[in-house]
Amino acid sequence: MKTLIITTCIVFFFLISFAQTSDLKNPVPSDRQLEWNKMEYYFFVHFGPNTFTDLEWGKGTEHEEVFDPSQLDCRQWCRIAKAAGAEGIIITAKHHDGFCLWPSKYSTHTVRESKWRNGKGDVLKELSEACKEYGLKFGVYLSPWDRNHPKYGTPEYNDVFVNMMKEIVTNYGPLFEFWWDGANGEGPNGKKQIYDWHRFEKTMRDLSPQTVVFSDIGPDIRWVGNENGIAGDPNWNLLDTAGFKRGEGAPPNDTLNHGNAYGKNWIPAECDVSIRPGWFYHQQEDGKVKTPETLFDLYLKSIGRGAHLILNVPPDRRGLINEHDSINLIGFKKLRDQSFNTNLSIKAKPYFLGQDGRRLAPALNDNNTNTFESIELTKFEPAEIIFEKDQPVNCIILKENLIKGQYCARFHMMLRNEKGELVKRIDGTTIGRKKIITFPAINISKIGIVIDDQKANTSMAEIEAYHIDDQLVEHLP
Repeated sequence: MKTLIITTCIVFFFLISFAQTSDLKNPVPSDRQLEWNKMEYYFFVHFGPNTFTDLEWGKGTEHEEVFDPSQLDCRQWCRIAKAAGAEGIIITAKHHDGFCLWPSKYSTHTVRESKWRNGKGDVLKELSEACKEYGLKFGVYLSPWDRNHPKYGTPEYNDVFVNMMKEIVTNYGPLFEFWWDGANGEGPNGKKQIYDWHRFEKTMRDLSPQTVVFSDIGPDIRWVGNENGIAGDPNWNLLDTAGFKRGEGAPPNDTLNHGNAYGKNWIPAECDVSIRPGWFYHQQEDGKVKTPETLFDLYLKSIGRGAHLILNVPPDRRGLINEHDSINLIGFKKLRDQSFNTNLSIKAKPYFLGQDGRRLAPALNDNNTNTFESIELTKFEPAEIIFEKDQPVNCIILKENLIKGQYCARFHMMLRNEKGELVKRIDGTTIGRKKIITFPAINISKIGIVIDDQKANTSMAEIEAYHIDDQLVEHLP
């Protein structure tokens, strides 16, 4: 009996230990998320009847003939996207008004019913082909809400939505990202739809397993909790989704903005923002296009906080990206090129202080996030970048290798001059994919990194240093 009791206790404590270990297991990105993680900035394109009616949310009753972009040129979109340094384009294939930018078999509210190109046009086809030509990735936004379709609000509409997804993936793929809006309003019959999200997810996984799917709660990418293009600090790539749903019932915006430090799902944030006040083109906003400096500021607050940036650039009624937008987009690209063209760390000496002593650590400045140094908690500065002499620096970029998860929760940097004097201490939170830290320019010869809090050893992949235009730093609030 005593042996049985002892054995039972051992098994019991083993199970408890296993459960605790399982709970502490840190989620890691999937292969498709790692592939998507190589990108950082791409275009959103809101385009449809709203472009011609000056609405943001169409009513679904607009006549199809209102859609008539007489000079539509998707190759022009791609040329500008490429010149602006964007890596892909996601288009609103169907917004809430239900109008389809492709001749769907499952709707009578499409480009086929418009007078544009005598009903023979297909925006998705033209854009997908143009993206391939210009080496850009192609993605699709498909709103589940449909203010036009007669079956919306009935079980049959879920069949319609699934069939539309199948049409898009089959005819216009491959897709790097599929965007689901959580909006759920009334349809033409006055009813709301009960979306079969489980079926929608399974359909996408079966049809296009390499495509990352966006929504409030993923499954692959989450909304950042605002439409201002700003990620939280800290920003975790993790999120708890149990008990939440898309749209109404989603996690609080603050949670979406920061993620969950011990979330059970790897669902990184994507920052959506429009280059204009509205999401669709409105001529009266031509003078309100975000400046290159404002876009650079948003870059620092989205990508610079470990998220991705999806910048909306809406074509005008001609079917072209407007000149006001393209000029500022090229200016934005010029600012990024000028700011990050010269990484001062490349010519510096990287060191790592571990249990075996101090040694050179080329992984810290080899411009390769696949190589890294595993940093433990310590009072010292285990990771160092040392320059030959003092030089002005006002921007430091840190990168964490995320293959095994995200671990750094809090760190600080010690910036010293040639005399070894501490010039500035900077405290930070999460690092993630990329952490951009700016400050007034100071002359330093050494950057030391100390990890103050982490979930496991931080995989420090890169430490970069720059001297950017001081006005860009001053532009920050």
